[in-house]
Amino acid sequence: MATRLGDTAPDFTAQTTEGEINFHQWLGNGWGVLFSHPADFTPVCTTELGAVAKLKEEFTKRNVKVLAVSVDPLPSHHGWIKDINETQACTMNFPIIADPDRKVSMAYDMIHPNADNTATVRSVFIIGPDKKIKLTLTYPASTGRNFMEILRVIDSLQLTAERKLATPANWKNGEDCIVVPAVSDDDAAKMFPKGVRKIKPYLRYTPQP
Repeated sequence: MATRLGDTAPDFTAQTTEGEINFHQWLGNGWGVLFSHPADFTPVCTTELGAVAKLKEEFTKRNVKVLAVSVDPLPSHHGWIKDINETQACTMNFPIIADPDRKVSMAYDMIHPNADNTATVRSVFIIGPDKKIKLTLTYPASTGRNFMEILRVIDSLQLTAERKLATPANWKNGEDCIVVPAVSDDDAAKMFPKGVRKIKPYLRYTPQP
């Protein structure tokens, strides 16, 4: 069954390279990124895990935990981690789920038969403190994921979760935001004391609060 935006992220208990976790309990009151890999010792995913390890502090600053999943067993994961650390000049600092029975992969609809009958596609799920899925992305095997973009999306999600704002194309943290159409001009003036710049009745900008 597909997992869609707004759905409760499926809970699970799994073995990881950092011990057994219960997913919802492990997330606690924070945000989470769950991202999948087709198999261990794959070249693109090796670079991705190294990239995330180097960005761990950026995720932590945003109260986000990161968790990878691969269908191979734990001994394989530990061997892979040695390669990741060696080739990517990093130290792995977040867990990888061992999912040989495909329990997590099936719960999150990570097996796409037209791509591969057994290996997971390379999916990303961002999960909010309410355990709801806030973003899904699926990449082909040939294209490495851009984790700076995932951090950018998290900045937008966290900002707009608490305010009646949206973020425009190519927005970066600190840039002007869009006032959502449901807010009247009068209310916008009260909500956003830094000012509202009206381009069209439906297109109004305000400095990031």
